[in-house]
Amino acid sequence: MPTPEFIVSLRQKIGTDPLWLPGVKAVVHRQDGALLLVKRADNGRWTLPAGIIEPGEEPASTAVREVFEETGVEVEVERLVGVGTTDPVTYPNGDRAQYLDLVFSCRFRRGEARVHDDENTAVGWFAAAECPVLPPKHARAVAWARSGNAEARFLA
Repeated sequence: MPTPEFIVSLRQKIGTDPLWLPGVKAVVHRQDGALLLVKRADNGRWTLPAGIIEPGEEPASTAVREVFEETGVEVEVERLVGVGTTDPVTYPNGDRAQYLDLVFSCRFRRGEARVHDDENTAVGWFAAAECPVLPPKHARAVAWARSGNAEARFLA
């Protein structure tokens, strides 16, 4: 998906200065325990589906939307499993951002996992033993979701 219009508008005013944005990660699992991952087009890394919360959008709705936009899979959000921050990022065009990271555990409902946007080059289901190495904060999100804790995690 292209950069959301509200960010394009902000960038016209502030240039490449850092933006603090709300975002979500979706830890999507099937009944057999397999984890849904996407391979990013920009850096070639396997990650969780993730994205920016649009103004006025509920965070859980963002998780559902982002998973579908990126993978063609429909999910049901089970619960918030953690709140953290991402590392600061500088995009190839020089834009800088950092995200408040809301992590949701999601259950697969239906759909055939496939590349469904231009942000990713591959999509796949992975058993725990076959899961590729994830960036640290994505691995943290998976650990939070699989911990069995009823309460959401956060760092203090």
